[in-house]
Amino acid sequence: MKLGLEGAKRIKKFFYRIPVTILHDTVKYDCLTIGGSNRNTTNVATAAGSSSMAAVASSSVPVYEPAAQLVASPTFAVDLNDGVRDEVGSFDVLPNALHGVPPVGVGDGELGDPNEDDVEPETIEDDSGDEVVAAGPALAGGGSSSGTQQYPPYFSSLDLDAMTHEGALGIRRGVQYKVVESDHRRYVGKCSEFGNGCTWLIRLSLRKRKGIWEVKRYNGPHTCLATSISSDHRSLDHSVISAFIMPMVRADASVSIKVLLNATAAHFGFRPTYRRVWMAKQKAVGLIYGDWDESYSEIPRWVLGVQLTMPGTVAVLRTSPVRVGGQVDESQAYFHRLFWTFPPCIEAFRHCKPLVSIDGTHLYGKYGGTLLIAIAQDGNSNILPVAFALVEGENAESWTFFLSHLRQHVTPQPGLLVISDRHNGIKSALEAPDGGWLPPSAYRAFCIRHVAANFALTFKGKDARRLLVNAAYAKTEVEFDYWFDILRSENPAMCEWANRNDYSLWTQHHDEGRRFGHMTTNISECVNSILKGVRNLPVASLVKATYGRLAELFVRKGREAEAQVGTGQQFSQHLVKCIEANLKTARCFTVTLYDRDNSEFTVAETTPTGTFSLGTYRVSLASQTCDCGYFQALHFPCQHALACCAYARVSWSSYVHSVYQITSVFNVYWMGFTPPILEGFWPPYDGPTVIPDPNRRRAREGRPRSTRIRTNMDEADPNRPKRCGLCRQPGHTRRCCPQVVGSSQTGRN
Repeated sequence: MKLGLEGAKRIKKFFYRIPVTILHDTVKYDCLTIGGSNRNTTNVATAAGSSSMAAVASSSVPVYEPAAQLVASPTFAVDLNDGVRDEVGSFDVLPNALHGVPPVGVGDGELGDPNEDDVEPETIEDDSGDEVVAAGPALAGGGSSSGTQQYPPYFSSLDLDAMTHEGALGIRRGVQYKVVESDHRRYVGKCSEFGNGCTWLIRLSLRKRKGIWEVKRYNGPHTCLATSISSDHRSLDHSVISAFIMPMVRADASVSIKVLLNATAAHFGFRPTYRRVWMAKQKAVGLIYGDWDESYSEIPRWVLGVQLTMPGTVAVLRTSPVRVGGQVDESQAYFHRLFWTFPPCIEAFRHCKPLVSIDGTHLYGKYGGTLLIAIAQDGNSNILPVAFALVEGENAESWTFFLSHLRQHVTPQPGLLVISDRHNGIKSALEAPDGGWLPPSAYRAFCIRHVAANFALTFKGKDARRLLVNAAYAKTEVEFDYWFDILRSENPAMCEWANRNDYSLWTQHHDEGRRFGHMTTNISECVNSILKGVRNLPVASLVKATYGRLAELFVRKGREAEAQVGTGQQFSQHLVKCIEANLKTARCFTVTLYDRDNSEFTVAETTPTGTFSLGTYRVSLASQTCDCGYFQALHFPCQHALACCAYARVSWSSYVHSVYQITSVFNVYWMGFTPPILEGFWPPYDGPTVIPDPNRRRAREGRPRSTRIRTNMDEADPNRPKRCGLCRQPGHTRRCCPQVVGSSQTGRN
């Protein structure tokens, strides 16, 4: 069947293959000539694995399509479906893979002797004469090269190593090859030690009629050994690494470079540079989520598409002009800033607590920038991002852009509290006369984590920082003075530093109950639980991800709230747990009524209930205050107020803030998101093409610079469980990591 029955070919040599080595589930073959005594020996064993004698391919062998579809990339395609396998010779990346081919007939010397000398074979022409002529794109770089690797279309360095018997072991063994000839019709590569004891060589030609590249000659395997010990391998470029880490990046775009680098080193046996792995991850992200540069041009159409999908969506795009030779290029514009929010977020904030946390987080992709986020919280202690902005960085202009649109479109309520860090840009934006953030329209408070981090820059030691945090969380003046006195005894300069800021900005007992007990910005919780991984994506995929993530959040939380409403609950689960905890201690009090009209009581503790027990507390149900500070700080009855309600035989539910009612929580997620309209039906955009600002691109050489300013907030929690340094998973160490164990077992097999 392989020779054909037309009788048009004259047989000069006839070969059959016999298995000589079996590794795991892969069979290696040797090729022998059939003589007169064994001319009828045609039943040869085959195996599922690929043959090591795929080198005997010629034009008389039919060409098979690859098992996995190749995906185009900005350079050349890589097999993204199967990738690299651990088994020797188990690759499906050749355009004419010859796995388990039966005996092969060779016509008129078209097949070279497998035992030939260490010389480069001559070019093997195709019988049909359609080998050459410019079919298909030209190769990058044009002519031949021995210093760099150049590949024909639909091949990468991974594909060429896959053609060897050992596949990925070609890199693991340290063998290297060089490109001898590379143009639009022919590709020739051979081992770097060719002629010095190694015969590894490969030759490919373009078949015009079929439009594919065919392996014309393949000599292998490598018979050379690594001549030097090196921690890196030339063939282990970012394209090879990108194909290997593709499944990990697809599963979690936020996977760290350290994890990818350790996994690559464990698999290939060589440790690439941090920069190369970083570039490989950017390439993988680009293949999965779209090109980094082209994503900027998609933003204007996304704005039109999302506004068509959900009328009422607010998306404000700002660009800057592109100047070429002193003249403005009207066909292009640099991306500058983007603010966006969705109607469900605007409606949800009306039923959330009257406070908003604002903060920024850096982008980790090819281009720098900062994602600004406004976060709200419902009555069940669920955080909810309500507005976003992509800006060049944190400065007065970018924060003014974000906060002005936030105030205009999302948070117009009076008396709102804004929790933030002490960034001068935020201060400038909030204190602007026309910004709408000045008291009594809005108030400002500091995130205590940022305050403590700034405090630790001046005063070293965790004990001093803990004293400052305890003073900030104190709900009564007595407790605040207690911690502050200890701080003063440690170092009077610490108190002087704390007194530079008004107490209402960083302490809970002076905030008049505006914080609802919230002392931080919750940005880390928001990013980890809702927006995990979006900072690693191209900008177009980032803004699209916010729509999908919020839609999923609204569905999930809406179902939970609807189920609680169906059971007849009146308040959120968070409030019910707090009330139940307070009721357990409310029975240990002696209540005395002093003013029946104003519902004012005194409560005496028969047993101290806390570290800072006052013994006797004054409670006013009418003004909803208690000397313990919890009633006015959290806006629901404390244990002393519950005792007074029981004494007066009134329901405590009337003294709970409306935000804790289950109907309010349900109303937060009542408005859902609309399924997005397909991009093909988005309105056309006829403005200038939006391109990334080249000044925001990360350094092209060396390790990418970290844009994060590390402080004491980045210190690891000593009580946090240890994680593996290789895969970052808890429960084991680097020594017994499954990745290392699996790689070592594969090597032994």
